[in-house]
Amino acid sequence: MISINENFLKLQAGYLFPEIGRRVAAFAKANPGAEIIKLGIGDVTEPLAPAVIEAMHAAVDEMSRAETFHGYDDSGRGYNFLIDAIIANDFAPRGIELDASEVFISDGSKCDTGNFQEIFSLDNVVAVADPVYPVYVDTNVMAGRTGPADSSGRYGKIVYMPCTAENNFVPQLPAQSVDLIYLCFPNNPTGAVATKAQLAEWVEYAREHKAVILFDAAYEAFISDPDLPHSIYEIDGAKEVAVEFRSFSKTAGFTGVRCAFTIVPKELKACKADGSACEVNPLWARRHCTKFNGVSYITQKGAAAVYSAEGKKQIRQTIELYMANAALIRESFAEMGYNVYGGVNAPYVWLKTPPGIGSWDFFDRVLKKAHVVGTPGVGFGAAGEGYLRLSAFNKPDNVKEAMKRFKKV
Repeated sequence: MISINENFLKLQAGYLFPEIGRRVAAFAKANPGAEIIKLGIGDVTEPLAPAVIEAMHAAVDEMSRAETFHGYDDSGRGYNFLIDAIIANDFAPRGIELDASEVFISDGSKCDTGNFQEIFSLDNVVAVADPVYPVYVDTNVMAGRTGPADSSGRYGKIVYMPCTAENNFVPQLPAQSVDLIYLCFPNNPTGAVATKAQLAEWVEYAREHKAVILFDAAYEAFISDPDLPHSIYEIDGAKEVAVEFRSFSKTAGFTGVRCAFTIVPKELKACKADGSACEVNPLWARRHCTKFNGVSYITQKGAAAVYSAEGKKQIRQTIELYMANAALIRESFAEMGYNVYGGVNAPYVWLKTPPGIGSWDFFDRVLKKAHVVGTPGVGFGAAGEGYLRLSAFNKPDNVKEAMKRFKKV
């Protein structure tokens, strides 16, 4: 008799964003005349940069000719033209040296952050910030690394690190020893950022406890403060303990195109059962090439164009548009008397709900009264209760209209 992986039965209700979609669809059906503005799911609205489109068109033409046609990427890691551009533009200017074999091109950071836990033992103790991007937790639940959830939605065997206004939404080092640590800066959902000094504490902790940090830097392009780190590898010793995830989704509008990359330094090691050291890079390479056939040549040519002179200029203009939206959201709610966080070095604004109103209640109230969609903070974890996440990814006119509606209601 076939049996199922019962770890899936531990998962709480549906995944957050489909539940939002269900509620919005039900409201739209009941109110067909309502003009709904979506500031919930962090999907982009601006088109691909002209430089990216031009490069992809040229790549399509290449695919039409036998002499320039591309099939499988033989390495499975990605084409050198993109890997070299990533190293030269994202890391070398910050004094970070990387080898091409340490860069893995994929179809999304969501996939990579969810999949990376597969190469580690189920006995490892996982630590996550709370609130947190749900994928980090749910994939460890699916793998069987956790116990059941309690009444607050927290799973047994996971160490939750509360991120609150009191600690500026940057988690404190855990009091106990943990093995696998998920960090995300600039943070989704709170919009918080970490300083070099704060990341240095995490790197030191990981080195001392022989832990591994999975560092999600998908929003690093939105950092405007020159003193803030864009990569954890700006911290001495980080290559020994950290994996870094980057994405073109929000940076270059690739949510519907799909391209990202993960950095796995050769210095990074984990322990085998006998206590001896084992390099992580070849293990991820084996997993990556076994379960993934690579990102299309056309997509990778488009991603490489992100680093061209014109591409950089065009994409910076789009990022500035989104960050102007974030500033408007933040300033508007501050004027209305709300406690509001984020939106300065990140495209997300973290809004404290009015006293006595929970996250989902506020979500429903905002949808019904203002016809605006946010994301309930509790969907990111128990510590997110009493907050609403608002995304800056929308047309400026829509954001302005949404803020007008909020002020009226």
